Amino acid sequence: MNRAEQIHSASWSAESLGEAIRELASRGGMYSGGEHLNGGARLHQIRDDGAALGEWIELAADRLGIEAEPVRVPHSELESFLRRAAPAVVRLPGTPAARFLAMLYSKKQKAGLLAPDGNIHWVKTQDLRDVLCESIEAPIAAEMGLLLEEAGIARHRKSSIGKALIGDRLRLARIDGCWLLRLPPGAAFWRQARGIRIPQRLAALVGAQITQHLLLLGAWWLVGRGALLGYFEKPWLIAWALLLITMIPFRLVATWLQGVISFALGGLIKQRLLSGALKLDLEDLRYKGAGQQLALVIESAAVEALSLSGGFMALLAVIELATALLVINLSAGGLLKTALFLGWAMIAALMAWRYWSQLKQWTESRLRMTNELVEKMIGHRTRLAQEARELWHESEDSALAQYLDKSRMMDRSTIFLTGLIPRGWLLLGLSTVAWRFAAQYDSIGSVAVGLAGILLGYQALGRFAGSLAQLAGAIIVWRQVAPLFAAAGRADVKGSAPAAVRNEPAGERISGGAAKLVQAQDLVFRYRDREEAVLRGCSLEIHVGDRLMLEGKSGCGKSTLASIMAGLRFPDSGLLLMRGLDYQTVGARGWRRLTAEAPQFHENHILTGSLAFNLLMGRRWPAEQSDLAQAEAICRELGLGDLIDRMPAGLLQIVGETGWQLSHGERSRLFLARALLQGADLVILDESFASLDPESLGLALPCVLNRAPTLLVIAHN
Repeated sequence: MNRAEQIHSASWSAESLGEAIRELASRGGMYSGGEHLNGGARLHQIRDDGAALGEWIELAADRLGIEAEPVRVPHSELESFLRRAAPAVVRLPGTPAARFLAMLYSKKQKAGLLAPDGNIHWVKTQDLRDVLCESIEAPIAAEMGLLLEEAGIARHRKSSIGKALIGDRLRLARIDGCWLLRLPPGAAFWRQARGIRIPQRLAALVGAQITQHLLLLGAWWLVGRGALLGYFEKPWLIAWALLLITMIPFRLVATWLQGVISFALGGLIKQRLLSGALKLDLEDLRYKGAGQQLALVIESAAVEALSLSGGFMALLAVIELATALLVINLSAGGLLKTALFLGWAMIAALMAWRYWSQLKQWTESRLRMTNELVEKMIGHRTRLAQEARELWHESEDSALAQYLDKSRMMDRSTIFLTGLIPRGWLLLGLSTVAWRFAAQYDSIGSVAVGLAGILLGYQALGRFAGSLAQLAGAIIVWRQVAPLFAAAGRADVKGSAPAAVRNEPAGERISGGAAKLVQAQDLVFRYRDREEAVLRGCSLEIHVGDRLMLEGKSGCGKSTLASIMAGLRFPDSGLLLMRGLDYQTVGARGWRRLTAEAPQFHENHILTGSLAFNLLMGRRWPAEQSDLAQAEAICRELGLGDLIDRMPAGLLQIVGETGWQLSHGERSRLFLARALLQGADLVILDESFASLDPESLGLALPCVLNRAPTLLVIAHN
């Protein structure tokens, strides 16, 4: 059996794709339930295109509580990608019927493919890469073979030169049809850590640190013995040198493991915080000012550094404390010294608690100053108009004075904690050893062991105090970012409708005379800080192809109704159906694909990035050439052609706060284009035309009417 046949023998049919995903998730430790996914029963309903297939795979993974992330790999990077891709689903190209590979393991040179019979087929990553690229390389390979033959290239060099020429020809090509299976950022944090082998690495780190300290202890004993005897024998010096040399690999391993764990855990923390930021409740965001949001961002940047550095210091401090305690207890007068050491450690803990209390007050003062500063910067025009000049800085001076007092108190506690604790123990311990030695209670060997214990305790207490200081900061910062961390765990509604229902256009999905796209009945909604409902008994129907305008005065609930229809808010009571299905049936992912909303101008944003990213962020990214072409076409229809022509990089020009500055009207038309490019059945525009001049409105309105399948425009009366 050749390599291609071996790989094809481990492939799965489309009918068994759901079972393949479930087995990959189960064997990869990401899923332990008993749900079966019948791929054939649903895949035959989906049109034969990559987008629909990808949608089904993502929905199937979502049902299992995992994520299927589609990736498009550059041709030149495919082999290195396969070495780290598992677990993943890969579509085999060039087969008459759709076949898929379930990659369970990835190693440096081999990949483990899970076969339908449950066996693991190990294949070379190079062979797997050749099979995946065969369909696009074969036509070029024949052409390159003729070229090399005509050029008279030696036989033994044809293979390497041919591969280089093919790689250069396909340098812009991308290989698609691959989905990485991973736990979502909102999954239990311990499960995610276990999935990247953090517990095993922590155990190895602890083992390396303990071994290193035991070797150090042996070296200390040899040095102390020789120093107190007044001479060093050559065999003991050789033993001392061997112990120090043996420490080096353990120190290297411990340092490497610490870096690996920090990198992996730091990535998990950042992913979870970002996921939580995207899932924050809209009302919570609304009631927090820009200053509080900025303070939250600043603190979230510190939580990773403080938690990881403080955690590693605490782990090392515990090992050093245990080692020091063992040595002190083995020395002469060990009971007294042990009691003194434990008592001093308790004093360190009390000082750490005092430091934590003062650090908490200092942090609250600092965040409050940040919030007030940002709010005053935003509202500086109001202050100029309404506040007397001589009163501008009164509250600021008072806040700065309080901040200075709290800083002094905290600095004083820091000095006591990190300076007095270790040095105080060193003084106390050496006094005890000197007293016993002067009284001739201890032998020279016991004094050596006692000195080693005192010095180890000094190092351990210094590290222990530093770790407590960093952990205190991490705990305080954690209280600020805890809402972000918790928000990531909010599960989206998965839905129970098959993928086919959610992928068909409205015209194909709904037949007959009752082509209802949206049906709302007796909707009721009230904000948490208001007793009176904003919407009460709201009912409406929107049919496929409707062009509707909803007018009303400010505060009557127009934008609230739009956000409910877009799935951003949920009614307190009533019924809302989209294509005849409710939100629980369609699911969060499916609902977002059915509706697209352009919120009011002040609630819509341009992110720092390329113009193309800001246009297509609700579609897919990285974008394909067809996406970019459609984005440019819509922009030109909206009158943004001159803007694109003026930009040196066109659609790839960086815009945002630090990039190309867009005018008010240009931003409004960009928001329109973003909503249209999502390809949703229902497009909701909330006062999107209000900021356009008559000429821009004359261009934008026909484009929207032509592009939106069903349109709801909200306008202020």
